[in-house]
Amino acid sequence: MALWVVLLCTLIALLLGGLYVLGALRRRRPNEPPLDKGTIPWLGHALDFRKDSSQFLKRMQRKHGDIFTVLIGGYYFTFVMDPFCFGAIVKESRSKLDFRTFASKLVQQVFGYKPIEANHRIIHTSSTKHLMGDGLTVMTQATMENFQKLMLFNLSSGKGKRVWQEDSLFYFCYNVVFRAGYLALYGTEPHQGAEKEKAHEQDRIRSNQLFHEFRKYDRLFPRLAYAMLPPKDKTEAERLKRLFWSMLSVKKSRQKDNISGWISDQEQLLAANGVPEYMRDRFMFMMLWASQGNTGPTAFWLLFYLMKHPEAMKAVKDEVDKVSRENGQEVKPGSPPINITRDMLNQTPFLDSALEETLRLVAAPILIRAVLQDISLKTSSGTEYTVRKGDRVALFPHVSVQMNPEIHPEPHKFKYDRFINPDGTKKDFYKNGKRLKYFNMPWGAGVSICPGRFFATTEIKLFVFLMLSHYDLELVNREEEIPEIDISRWGFGTMQPVRDVRFRYRPHF
Repeated sequence: MALWVVLLCTLIALLLGGLYVLGALRRRRPNEPPLDKGTIPWLGHALDFRKDSSQFLKRMQRKHGDIFTVLIGGYYFTFVMDPFCFGAIVKESRSKLDFRTFASKLVQQVFGYKPIEANHRIIHTSSTKHLMGDGLTVMTQATMENFQKLMLFNLSSGKGKRVWQEDSLFYFCYNVVFRAGYLALYGTEPHQGAEKEKAHEQDRIRSNQLFHEFRKYDRLFPRLAYAMLPPKDKTEAERLKRLFWSMLSVKKSRQKDNISGWISDQEQLLAANGVPEYMRDRFMFMMLWASQGNTGPTAFWLLFYLMKHPEAMKAVKDEVDKVSRENGQEVKPGSPPINITRDMLNQTPFLDSALEETLRLVAAPILIRAVLQDISLKTSSGTEYTVRKGDRVALFPHVSVQMNPEIHPEPHKFKYDRFINPDGTKKDFYKNGKRLKYFNMPWGAGVSICPGRFFATTEIKLFVFLMLSHYDLELVNREEEIPEIDISRWGFGTMQPVRDVRFRYRPHF
């Protein structure tokens, strides 16, 4: 009899333990947000969330209000949709809310890189030094030279003719912006004296080859991040990882000229912290995606919106021409290609606003924090909730602020001047009569804000500035509809279109 009792108790314990792991026994405690576990044990709402995160969160918000907890793949996520709560979350100490736990698992899964404790400090220190302030001035010039190498070499050599060329807009933008950023950060082919043009041609060829492989990986990225790749694609992802670990290796980078301080400093600091060389190779791959995975798609959307809205195109084009003239860089027949400086990029309020508006429409990151201690959140209505230790807190600004009609009237419309006042100053935004600090969050916020955001902005603005300065642009189909976005990429930064659009471009002279 005693044996049966022991076996029965063991089975009950295992059953209860299994139910606990699957989330079946979770109950909402007093003062906790509304809890929605879905109908499938452990998975919860994972399938609906993966299918279309935006629509799922809108549905949950209508059902539960601005703060709610949902079960997704074994984890409980408390989504906060009230922008007045954002400050308390992004400024909370790491001892209570930690963004590194989730990020570390993701980068190890997607890039094969295992972060060390000092990683955040190393990236932040190097980015502050090289991608902001005086360091950004140096990077702007390096990126400018590589854009000229990729975009304007035919014009400068006299080979360009004033004829229309047709291309795919997304491919064109992503290709050129990615390659210019890659060459500026990771270095160029070494050369001596008369070998300069030969080295430039090698840069054009090899950066293009790298881009083609990068696009293959980029297409797999969302399903890889969710661990949902079928066997064939998983094999391809592993092949591409090994390829990039080799192509971007520390050993090969030492053979390059003009490697940026941002890359070399981080590699040296990782080595000083005991990170083995093979793992530093993987870090290089991670930083390539982090720095170049979203800039090209953003440039696509910005140029597309400008071509779709003639009044926006005219305002930005007139501004670009004015800045060029005032800085002695006007494009004329027979003149050399324009050389855009950081100071020139600081004189473009319309371009800044148009870029900000583009990001509002298409940038959709999800900000996630691991809850290390119970925390209290107070909503703008005065309701106070407790978020449980062991859960995740998540923000999805695209739904909660960027497309919120209370904050941005007619949120689905592109308004190039939405973010500036008539006198050119930056506009404030309000909800329920109260000024908002967080009204557009394409780069994240707080300690996890994108450290390369100023360089990314510079890349995009340089590209658009050059395109508008040297080329006439138009859509092949002037009635082109705005492409639908690829909903599988919700949460991973700038959205990509499900279809490309065709455009034409020709030199001004």
